[in-house]
Amino acid sequence: MRITRTGGGHGRRVAAVTTTVLTASALLLTGCSSDSSSDAKDSNGNITLTVDDFGQFGYKEAGLFAQYHKLHPNITVKENTTANEQDYYPKLLQQLNTGSGLGDVTGIEVGRIKEVVDTQAAKFADLSKTINVSDWVSWKEKQATASDGSVIGAGTDIGPMSLCYRSDLFKAAGLPSDRDSVAKAVAGGWEDYLKLGEKFKAKAPKGTYFMDSASAMYNAVVSSSAEQYYDASGKAIYKNSPAVQQGWNLAAEAASKKLTEGLPQFTDAWTAALRKGTVATVACPAWMAGQISINSGDAYKGKWDIARAPGTSAGNWGGSFLAVPKSGKHVKEATDLVKWLTAPEQQASVFKAIGVFPSNKGAYELASVKNATLPYFNNAPIGQIYADEAKAIPEAVLGAKDGTIKDTISTQINNMEQRGTAPAKAWKAATESIDKVIG
Repeated sequence: MRITRTGGGHGRRVAAVTTTVLTASALLLTGCSSDSSSDAKDSNGNITLTVDDFGQFGYKEAGLFAQYHKLHPNITVKENTTANEQDYYPKLLQQLNTGSGLGDVTGIEVGRIKEVVDTQAAKFADLSKTINVSDWVSWKEKQATASDGSVIGAGTDIGPMSLCYRSDLFKAAGLPSDRDSVAKAVAGGWEDYLKLGEKFKAKAPKGTYFMDSASAMYNAVVSSSAEQYYDASGKAIYKNSPAVQQGWNLAAEAASKKLTEGLPQFTDAWTAALRKGTVATVACPAWMAGQISINSGDAYKGKWDIARAPGTSAGNWGGSFLAVPKSGKHVKEATDLVKWLTAPEQQASVFKAIGVFPSNKGAYELASVKNATLPYFNNAPIGQIYADEAKAIPEAVLGAKDGTIKDTISTQINNMEQRGTAPAKAWKAATESIDKVIG
């Protein structure tokens, strides 16, 4: 899914800004409107369903829209993709407020789902009448459930954590390089990860850096806590949150010790660094593997590997939902498409195609997930690594402005890395900016 996510990555996905249209011959029959509210049926009963999403959901890569057209010859699916979720979401809110321009299906990032559920639920179809909510990991569909019990989003992926690393750079720096040894080296937590970073820096190949960005590590740290930016009552607690304080302090340490290249994820500079091979480690929710392989390219195939995440606390960073606006002209057909796209077999296909991990529990028992390895990452057993992590992920409390808080804190962490801003000054700037938004 997208692979851009709020908070230093929104994670889900950085694909080029593009419109992917499959089964072009059918599209010619139905028309090719850029308005996301799709055309009515033509005289032959053919329709086009528009899916608006961000980053990389993996449906194109897995060939699912083409497959759906074969199953339903009268339906063509058109995908409108925005590269950056931070650009996508304001447009979505504007469309919801005006009632114009919405797709038949629309993606919603986990950092936004609470706000949408609380303020916009009435504008979406209740998917609980179509999907079996219990098929998903329990906390996933709770995130998309409104106070009246309606479910406005079907879960796509989740982001169980791991650590992606360059085994060749580790060897060059005299560090352990097989995945079990790397996992053991960081078993004590993210503090151990920074200690490993100092060892890497001491003998690092010229022009390389231990991690891409401290803000990415920050998000990984916070993601392992059930209580992050809000408490269960809906009160913003980010200023006193132990998870936020730990993540911030570790990020400040990484910046001050220059263990990071200081590159906000999904920027041009970040993708260039992966292509040039200057980054040794990336905090790696499941969806990140696809981004690394795409941007690093064939030159580094087999040189990247995946180890278990630092520490013993499981974390989830990222994940998205598919929702169906009630204003669409083909709500039933759109709902059927969402049900099919988020079924175990289709989630397994996306996992195989780009590495994003299913939220539908039924996929976990499929051989293509359970026994999955990732050739690009030295055949890392990602099915096992991510499934074990997913089973231990705590049910996180979400807040209406989670995405805004993450983005703002990440920006100030970037300032510590790139501009040398003092941690106290950066924290003050972050909190002042956040308070203006959340009151």
